[in-house]
Amino acid sequence: MSREKILVLSLAGIGDTLIATPFLHELRANFPEAIIEAVVLWNGSRDLLEGNPHVNRVHQKNLIQEGAWKSLPFLNRLRRERFDISINVHTLGRIHYRLVARFLNARQRLSHEYENHGLLDRLLVNRTVPQDYAVHSVENNHRLLGLLGKKPLLASHDYEVYLSAADEQWAAGYIGKHQLTDRRRIGFHIGSGSTKNLHLKRWPFAHWQALIRRLHEARPDLAILLFGGPNEHQEHAQLLRENPRRLLLAPATSNFRQAAALLRHCHAFLSVDTVLMHLAAAMKVPNQIVIEAPTLNPTNVPWQNPYWLLRNPVVDGRNLDYYRYDGRPIQGTAEELRRCMASITVEEAHQAVLQACG
Repeated sequence: MSREKILVLSLAGIGDTLIATPFLHELRANFPEAIIEAVVLWNGSRDLLEGNPHVNRVHQKNLIQEGAWKSLPFLNRLRRERFDISINVHTLGRIHYRLVARFLNARQRLSHEYENHGLLDRLLVNRTVPQDYAVHSVENNHRLLGLLGKKPLLASHDYEVYLSAADEQWAAGYIGKHQLTDRRRIGFHIGSGSTKNLHLKRWPFAHWQALIRRLHEARPDLAILLFGGPNEHQEHAQLLRENPRRLLLAPATSNFRQAAALLRHCHAFLSVDTVLMHLAAAMKVPNQIVIEAPTLNPTNVPWQNPYWLLRNPVVDGRNLDYYRYDGRPIQGTAEELRRCMASITVEEAHQAVLQACG
């Protein structure tokens, strides 16, 4: 008897792949003998699944960057694998993701129903459940199990990142090398996603500059660690030029697992909703602070980690008026969205960090 073959499609953001890790564990619990594979868009998503014992294989291809024609050989290879089940995890709202599922042609093709779900979708996927903005994406993913006649079996559902000994040693070495062992350490992520217009949910760079200056005056004993990747290099370089090296550091992490290992050494973390916010939650960083962007809603808050929310007075609870998982960008002009993010003041963030760092 052949083993069941299941393909999990996680083709949205890197954070969505991290959010899907409890679901991968549940799939393994429910299908212990199955071959479970995943296909992801980003290298960072593959990083986060490295060493995951619940996945037999991870395929990675940036289908957006490569385009349909160049992606075709990759998709053809997956199609020839003849998967029994394909599962589009939350939040794959764009119809293109369901087109990929249809091309791969598993017998059972699972997906959530989004606002843009229509007649064509019934030809693309054949097992669906409505998404629910009132519950977390982790819970939205678990509802897919019912389409397979299964249910959650595990007692807990934490995000899962499997760090190697080398990852842990790198982080410990960084702390020792920079003499941070006896200092309070807070992580900042000043960036955001780069697809669509997600860069407009960043807290203004001038606010970050002012916050760091104020913290240097009030708490010169603090060590601020700047997390991020190439999209933040220019801003990190400017901040490092403007501030004493003892106060501010920008660790050159090679991948998200190294970043995760270093986050375990932080006493607090400040960001908007990004993959690093979710990674901080996965590492159970205490005193997590979230700057509310229009994209934040109950589906994507830090999972199973207490956090403080710096509320956005312009959004004022209307988050879903700004952003839904229907493939559209954040609603509003660039100027409107910049004003929206600027409405959260430096003083609010300063007071929250002082409280968080004791």
